[in-house]
Amino acid sequence: MKKNIYWTDMHSNLHYHQIDELEKWYNHAKEILDFWPIAYYPYYMRKDKSGLGVEDIYPMNDILKQWEIIREFFNKKEIDVPNFPIFMGYEWQGSGEDGDHNIFYLNNDETIYNPRRYSELIKYLKPNEAIAIPHHLAYELGHRGKNWETHSEIFSPFAEIYSSHGSSENGYTDLHMSRHIHMGPRTGGTSYFNGLEKGHLVGAIASGDNHSVPAMYGHGFMAVVSEKADKESLWEAMLKRNVYGVSGNKIELHYKMNNGIMGDLISSGENHKHEISINAGDAINRVELYRNNILEDTYIHSGKWERNELEESITFKFRVEFGWGPDTRIYPDITTKIWNGKLKTDGEIVSIEKCWTSFGQSLNMVDKNSCEFQLITHKTSQSGKWMGPSPVLTEGFIFEIKALRDSNIILEVDGKVYEIAVESILKDTQLIADLDGAKKLAKERFGFDDYYRTDPFWHNAYKIRINRGTPEIGYRVDINFQTKGIVNERDFYMVKVFQRDGNLAWSSPIWVDTIL
Repeated sequence: MKKNIYWTDMHSNLHYHQIDELEKWYNHAKEILDFWPIAYYPYYMRKDKSGLGVEDIYPMNDILKQWEIIREFFNKKEIDVPNFPIFMGYEWQGSGEDGDHNIFYLNNDETIYNPRRYSELIKYLKPNEAIAIPHHLAYELGHRGKNWETHSEIFSPFAEIYSSHGSSENGYTDLHMSRHIHMGPRTGGTSYFNGLEKGHLVGAIASGDNHSVPAMYGHGFMAVVSEKADKESLWEAMLKRNVYGVSGNKIELHYKMNNGIMGDLISSGENHKHEISINAGDAINRVELYRNNILEDTYIHSGKWERNELEESITFKFRVEFGWGPDTRIYPDITTKIWNGKLKTDGEIVSIEKCWTSFGQSLNMVDKNSCEFQLITHKTSQSGKWMGPSPVLTEGFIFEIKALRDSNIILEVDGKVYEIAVESILKDTQLIADLDGAKKLAKERFGFDDYYRTDPFWHNAYKIRINRGTPEIGYRVDINFQTKGIVNERDFYMVKVFQRDGNLAWSSPIWVDTIL
C-alpha cells in the first residue's frame, strides 16, 4: 500500500525586518503547502567600521525577542488551525566552515543557538527533537559549502540537493548553480553526491531558500512520504529520510525497492526489484536509476506514447502562465497588474496546482467544471533585492482536466472570453497577447499606435502562455528496474525523473547493506 505524499518548503527565510509579515507568510504557505516549517533568518548586511559591507547576525537579545513572537504565533495557530502542521526553525551559518544549515524543532519550546562550528551546534540539540538541514551544499569548502567531515546523520538526516541557488547534486551537473555570483561558482567535494560517496545516510530534498515569499514556484519543494499528515507522523518520516525533492512541479514519485522505500536502509539480497510510480506535472521525458552515484539504468518515456491515438474522452494537464507586459524602462510607473479570470470546461476539473511566485494570489469558486481566480503579476524581477530572484516571474496554474477531445476550454480574463480547443492545447504551446492594450498605451503616452514592426507593442503587451498539454499517458507511468548483486558492503540506489519542460525530481536513496 502506497503512503501519502505531503508537500512543503523547508527553506522559507523570514528576515528580522519582516517579522510583521509573519501572518502574511503563513497564509500564503497555507494556500500552497500541506505543512510549513519556518526558517527565521537573523542575519543582515552591516557596514564594518572600515565601510565594507559584511553579513553578520543581529544581537542575540533582539533575535530572541522576535523568536518569542514566532513562538507565540505558532502556539496560537496550532490551536486555531490544527490541520496545518507548523515547525519553528531558524538559519544557522556559524563561521562558514561547515556550511549553512536550517535548524528545526519538533516542539515549540526550544531556542536559538549560534556557536561558530557545527560540532558545537549539535551539542545543544536534542536527538529526535531537532534536525539541522544543510543547504546550497556545492559551494567551496570553508566558504559556506558543506563540510561532510563534520556531518552528523543523527541531526542532519537529509540535505538540499536543489534550491533557488541551483543544483548541488554534484560539481558538474548540467543544471546550473549561478544565481548568487558572490557565493559561487559551484565546485566539487561538497556536493550531495560527495556526501553519499563518503558513506553518509543522507536523504535528498529541494526547497526554496526564498527571502521574499515562501513556497515560490521554480525554486524547489520538499515531499514527505508519510501515512498521516499530523506533526508527529511528518517528523518521524523526516527522521527516517522518507523524503524527496522537486525543482518545480509537484511531481508525485513513489519509489520502492524490495521491502524498502526511499530513505530506508535495508538488508541486501541477490536480486533487487525497483518499483517506480510517477504522476508528473508535464510529459515525462525519462527516468534514471543510479547505483552508487553512477547511472545504472534508464527508462525513456518520450516516444512511447505520442503516436497513440487518443480516446474521445481524455484526461490531460496543461500549464497556464500570466505576466510579461510593459517594459519598465519605457513605462517605469507600470509595475503590477491584477488579472481576474475564470476557466470553464464541459468536462471535469480533476486537479489544480498553484504555480505562484509572489503574494496576493487567490483561487476561488472551484467546482466540478469551473473555477475563478485573481492573480497579481509584478514587472520587477526583484533583482534589486539583496536575496531576490533574478528571472522574470509569472503566476499561473497547472490544470488537470477530463473532457472530450473535440471540446473547448473557456478562458475568461479581464472580461475577454477565449475559446481554446482541447486538441490545440495538446498540439503546441500558444500565446494570447493584449496587443490592443499595448497600442492604446503607446497612443496615450507617445502619440502613436502604428510602426513598421510590432516591437513597440508586442514587447510591452501583457501575455498569457498556454503551454502544450499532455494526455495522462504522457505524465503517468509505472515502471520496474531489476538489478543484481552488490558492489560494496553498502550500496545505494536513487531515482531521478526528468520532465519534458525541464523540471526534475530526485528521490532519496535506498541503501542496501550486506551485514544487516
